[in-house]
Amino acid sequence: MAQFSWQQLRQFVYNNLHDDDYKSKVSTCVNYLLISLIIANVAAVLLESVDDLYKLYQPYFNIFENLSILIFSGEYLLRLWSIIEKNPQESAWKQRFRWMKSGEAIIDLMAILPAYLNFFVHLDLRFLRVLRLFRLLKLTRYFVSLQILLRVIQREKGSFQAVIFILVIMIVMTASAIYVVENKAQPEAFSSIPKAMWWAVVTLTTVGYGDVTPVTNLGRILGAFITILGVGIAALPAGILASGLANELNQRNQRLEQEFREALQAKGLDLLHDQVEIERIRKKVGLPKEQTHEIIIQLVREKLLESQEQEKKKYHYCPHCGEKLSE
Repeated sequence: MAQFSWQQLRQFVYNNLHDDDYKSKVSTCVNYLLISLIIANVAAVLLESVDDLYKLYQPYFNIFENLSILIFSGEYLLRLWSIIEKNPQESAWKQRFRWMKSGEAIIDLMAILPAYLNFFVHLDLRFLRVLRLFRLLKLTRYFVSLQILLRVIQREKGSFQAVIFILVIMIVMTASAIYVVENKAQPEAFSSIPKAMWWAVVTLTTVGYGDVTPVTNLGRILGAFITILGVGIAALPAGILASGLANELNQRNQRLEQEFREALQAKGLDLLHDQVEIERIRKKVGLPKEQTHEIIIQLVREKLLESQEQEKKKYHYCPHCGEKLSE
């Protein structure tokens, strides 16, 4: 009986922490609590950087930080403990190890790890504050738009790696070229190729701080060419991201349409009244309500046209007025 109770509790924890399709008042409250706590932690880190505020309210900041660590640690351990309910037939520790290697588990661990490291190795307070900002990444679990963005980045990582590789090559080449051209005119600013890389980076990325600029005619021509080239290179990641987002949304649209068609055939889904099932499918695929509404309208029109075609086959119609003719 005790074993059954533990399993029941573990299933309850899994439903409310892991299962996105499971919705209850408890899971909703837990999600809102964690989202609010994450935002409050980010706000606390920002306010702690104001020395006057930190000195005045340091005990309260410390209490809030310790409480946050306790809650986030408990969340991590509960997720680790309950993940085996995802597939009870599979080895428990195998599932747990797989989850620990997942992106969301690594983000959860990064949210609490700096605090525990600080017990053993005293970190610089400023550095510790920056590490605590990783808790902001935990919001990706609760917002579909962020999940879509991360999925696009993961899918297009090969393209991004190629762009970074091209950018590194361009930085080395432009730094070498400007070093050859400007070294004699500005021996301090362009004393070596590594030092010239700063100018190459800010020029290729079209930032151009202006602290180091070419003074020779050939150097200015080279600088103008590199600046124009940098506009195209800087646009590459944006183009890859935009294309990836469009492809991801298109695939999700197709998947949602397929899910609706399968539900229509297998379960006789009513697209106008079965709002609970429609909402469940929408959240499963991960699309906003506006796009879901457009797909539903399209499917309803197709169903009406199909009904009209069947009606036409059933009756004879006058080719002139369209009235039904008696058989």
